[in-house]
Amino acid sequence: MHVNCLIIDDEVELSNMTKEYFEMFEVSCAVATDAESCLSFLKENTADIFLLDINLGNESGFTLCKTLREKYDTPILFISARQSDDDVLVALNIGGDDYIKKPYTLSVLLAKVKVQLKRLETMRSLIGKEAAPEASAFAIDEATMSAIIEGKSIPLKAKEFQLLSCLYENRNTIVTKEKLFSEVWGDSFYTDGTLNVHVRRLREKIEEDPNSPKWIKTIWGTGYMLEIPS
Repeated sequence: MHVNCLIIDDEVELSNMTKEYFEMFEVSCAVATDAESCLSFLKENTADIFLLDINLGNESGFTLCKTLREKYDTPILFISARQSDDDVLVALNIGGDDYIKKPYTLSVLLAKVKVQLKRLETMRSLIGKEAAPEASAFAIDEATMSAIIEGKSIPLKAKEFQLLSCLYENRNTIVTKEKLFSEVWGDSFYTDGTLNVHVRRLREKIEEDPNSPKWIKTIWGTGYMLEIPS
């Protein structure tokens, strides 16, 4: 079985309410109440998106996230009543793609999930198409969600590729934080820490020395610039 969204949360009533609401809008769901049932579900089934709570009874959603990231590149949206910026940064550092604080509005949560599903649909539609080569030491390949740097293909996760794509489309010009939040996350209700974490993760993949980046330059107080010599 394949579902659009796997909800991993020990609050059974809330999870079932979310599932019922999503399916009214043709977003198929399954519910797992702990790490064991999540991993058991994934042995024989698949999901486009994981909605993951941090507190899973006596278990930690952070630990489960690390386990999932060892095998899956599926977008992980944390849903949690924990409000601290430290929790948000940990969630993003270990592989989360978004962090939604409880109590959430079902319509807003659905909108965020639909944005992710739309992006996945667009990326999948590109698979199999040939990417036109560019006469540059730096290019991106939408079909494989990769950066092509000096002939080497570097696969990226969905959010990393979206961030790089925005910078690439505006290469050699400053891209403000506000523009990145709007185009990559769909709104501006995020802290600088969210953006900094994703930029760092991207640099760790594409830069020879992430502490002295060649490609992605920080424009202090403003944003970032992807610098590609012409």
